[in-house]
Parts: sequence; structure tokens; C-alpha cells
Amino acid sequence: MPIKKAAYKHLRQTKGRTVKNSLIKQDLKKFAKVAVKSVNAGNKEQIAEYKKNAQKMFAKAAKARIIKKNTAARRTSRLMKKINKALSV
Repeated sequence: MPIKKAAYKHLRQTKGRTVKNSLIKQDLKKFAKVAVKSVNAGNKEQIAEYKKNAQKMFAKAAKARIIKKNTAARRTSRLMKKINKALSV
């Protein structure tokens, strides 16, 4: 445990940030899974919605430094590749 008040405050802040960031990471993971499921199901209306929101969600997380920039780009790219393939068929 920290001894100084400032160190204790930093510990509290870190715990809060960790919880918040992990929730956002979970949301990203769920979003990707649901998007891939709808791509596999072939539901074009939902796929169009996911296409609109995918880049936005990953870019926001990267901007807030919750995930790295290249990670966001990679995940977006892979998801968009699947979505575009499903929409073109």
C-alpha cells in the first residue's frame, strides 16, 4: 500500500481508469463479435449499421489511448473487409 497521500490518490485514479478502460475494451470486443455474427447471417440492414459505427468506435478508443492506434487500424481493417465482402455478395 502507498504511504503518501498523493500515491494513494494515484492508486485510486488508476483503479478507476482501469475499470473504465476495460469496460470500453469489452464493448469493442462484443461489437466486433456481433458484427461478424450478422455478417455470417447475411443481414444486410444490420451490416450497414455496423459499417457506419465500426470505424467510429475503434478510432475513439485509439484516440483515448485505450487501445493502440495500429490495433484499432488492424481490427477496423479486418472487420471492414468482412463487411464489404458480405455487402458485395
